[in-house]
Amino acid sequence: LVLRPKTTQEVSDILKYCHANRIAVVPQGGNTGLVGGSVPVHDEVVLSLRNLNRVRSYDEVSGVLVCDAGCVLEELDNYVAERGHIMPLDLGAKGSCHIGGNVATNAGGIRFLRYGSLHGSVLGLEVVLPDGTILDSLSTLRKDNTGYDLKQLFIGSEGTLGVITGVSVVTPQRPAAVNVAVLGVPSYANVQQAFKLARKRCGEVLSAYEFWDASCMAAVLEHQGLRNPLTSDYPFYVLVETSGSNNAHDDEKLTALLEELLEEGVVEDGALAQDDSQIARMWTMREGIPESLGKTGATYKYDVSIPIPVLYDVVGDISKRLEAADLYKPGDSSRPVKLVCGYGHIGDSNLHLNIVADKFEDQVTRIFEPFVYEWVASHRGSISAEHGVGLMKRDYLGYSKTPEMIDYMKRIKHMFDPSGILNPYKVV
Repeated sequence: LVLRPKTTQEVSDILKYCHANRIAVVPQGGNTGLVGGSVPVHDEVVLSLRNLNRVRSYDEVSGVLVCDAGCVLEELDNYVAERGHIMPLDLGAKGSCHIGGNVATNAGGIRFLRYGSLHGSVLGLEVVLPDGTILDSLSTLRKDNTGYDLKQLFIGSEGTLGVITGVSVVTPQRPAAVNVAVLGVPSYANVQQAFKLARKRCGEVLSAYEFWDASCMAAVLEHQGLRNPLTSDYPFYVLVETSGSNNAHDDEKLTALLEELLEEGVVEDGALAQDDSQIARMWTMREGIPESLGKTGATYKYDVSIPIPVLYDVVGDISKRLEAADLYKPGDSSRPVKLVCGYGHIGDSNLHLNIVADKFEDQVTRIFEPFVYEWVASHRGSISAEHGVGLMKRDYLGYSKTPEMIDYMKRIKHMFDPSGILNPYKVV
């Protein structure tokens, strides 16, 4: 059963009824998550927020947008773009994902380096609690120091504490000038060196610093119909983006950075986008990686946070384990595993580890689960950087949270939802 309310009051009425009758409910937005957070496990009622899709207000002076939770992220970005602003997050799934789901999962994305977490961008929320109570904290104020900031509990709670129906978010001024370069880098150590220099030379306008390895590049060039903008192939690639108000100033900064990186041997090649179409193609190289790997084979995806100095080491360690089990050999397509690769957001310490196989099978999975989580925990990382916990990572939560922390998370869940009807079996 899927229910599609159109108002907050209808959401309240549904939850009040389900609470009284002990009927489990799964809130669902654009259904673009990767950890099963919006998927029913048994016979739960699906509560779709798709019809809550209205912009409630927009203040062009402060840039504060108030909207329904079911608004699609890309449509909101287009709406504020017409008013000279930009949404503080951008995701590959922006054409389908909902802002309410973004907030519920504390989604990250490629603008995180510049604009930070939704914990900072979200000013207020309207949330319907499991018993139907409407919690109205839909503030548009940047400052409100009156007691506990309850909205923070719901950001990243994945629909387990309440159903987000309204969002107030501050939208930054849209950059007048965007410049992009793609770099060919000989080693992961050099990827880090280039990042340090990029922050030093372009700090106030640096808006993205993304990296991917040669395997990712090969897949994306094959499946996206793109041409490598560089003159040769390299072990690693970096995309650097600057966003500011003066194109000549920013272009000069990025050009000087590229020249310095080349002169010092940190990178071996680089290409600057000359127009918007080239910028779009360069971004497709990065954003097209998940789709391209999916077309290559059955893809195991791990979204993890790891300290930058050792972030890419896990890719090599997983490769060695698979090779030792005779399941993988680089360049040998006859083995069950075709690729082990990594890409992600260096500035956020966020790696997307992908293992591409012929099919999903236990003999492959048991080589790197729970090893990948053990590896991340041993480096004090997080088993979920931006995708959440959902159902798939619930049983591994202990690799990132202490028993005491998990206990208090369960206490908070029980306080808001003593009957356990809201998004059961997820997170804790």
